[in-house]
Amino acid sequence: MGKLHPNFIVGIGGSAGALNAYKALLDHLPSNTGMAFVIVSHIIPTANSQLAQILSRHTKMSVVVASMSMAILANHVYVIPPNADLLVKNYTFSVVSPRTKRNQQIDLFLKSLANAFGRHAIGIILSGYNGDGAEGCKYIKAKGGITFAQDISAEVPDMPLHAAAGGNVDFVLSLDKISDELQRLASTSMEGN
Repeated sequence: MGKLHPNFIVGIGGSAGALNAYKALLDHLPSNTGMAFVIVSHIIPTANSQLAQILSRHTKMSVVVASMSMAILANHVYVIPPNADLLVKNYTFSVVSPRTKRNQQIDLFLKSLANAFGRHAIGIILSGYNGDGAEGCKYIKAKGGITFAQDISAEVPDMPLHAAAGGNVDFVLSLDKISDELQRLASTSMEGN
């Protein structure tokens, strides 16, 4: 039986213009990294999120909407539910609905991820307006985790630029290069086991 617990939990934050970024990132990722991927997207609260269905066409990994007490498994992709804050604890999700504040779900999730998983936390900030995610990257770095921001390929560069400007981003890369680096991290962690 394969390892159920992921070697890393990857929080992926995005907003405007991020749908294409999520698709491209998943297109480039193999389905056996041993990581779990959590997509925290700014979704209009009333929207019936089709995100999981759309993204499932871009990966062999199982893509599901996260729910309360759901286990976080390796080689799975999870999507934040609409109108909710998503937190993690002991390899399970905690969902707070309705969301506490508008456009702060990425920071909330990344802070929770940093506190729960320390150096096994990875944060990726993709296309979007405003600065959600920058504070979360700071927490991940403080706990020894790794952070990424999308480069100038971002359709809306505000969020990745804001994260990088804070000095808490390890890599500013295109989506295919982010995927390459994640695969390198996965293989390095597997050698260490």
